[in-house]
Amino acid sequence: MLKQRSSINPSRLSGDYENKHTNKKMERTQGRSTKDKGVILGMIERKGTLIANVIPDTKQKTIEPIVEKNIQIGANVFTDEWHGYNNLALNYNHKRINHGAKEYVNLMIHTYNIENFWSHLKRGFIGIYHWVSKEHLQQYVNEFAYRYNTRDDATYKRFDLILSNVIGRLTYKQLISHG
Repeated sequence: MLKQRSSINPSRLSGDYENKHTNKKMERTQGRSTKDKGVILGMIERKGTLIANVIPDTKQKTIEPIVEKNIQIGANVFTDEWHGYNNLALNYNHKRINHGAKEYVNLMIHTYNIENFWSHLKRGFIGIYHWVSKEHLQQYVNEFAYRYNTRDDATYKRFDLILSNVIGRLTYKQLISHG
């Protein structure tokens, strides 16, 4: 449960539209469209835990229940100017940073923590995996959230944590199943 200051931000992951092959381009997919992009909602407590989940869209009705489930009512919540966050002020001390107006920090209000995670996630996708399917996006996000949340742990502690969470054998058929 995130309790204090949190930054939340949905990120749309895909390559640059103009760099796509002609046969892979879809109409009306530039900008915030989610037709050919996965959407990830990330929430992070300052000096704390990161939660990142694939969500179907960036609509307010999708975002709000997830925020309410994970962030204590009355907590400080810092976001960018996306309209999907409009009603957060009803339950939280909600402050915004207006990236569109080139505002990135206002005293203690910023979204640097979550932006840091997005940069690692995107660089990992580009540098390690090169391509990520929407079908398995949550598993990739889970891996990078684990890396982020254990970034201060020694390698052996991370390895021990992984081993302590292994339950049984995972077959390829189970891995690719949709249920």
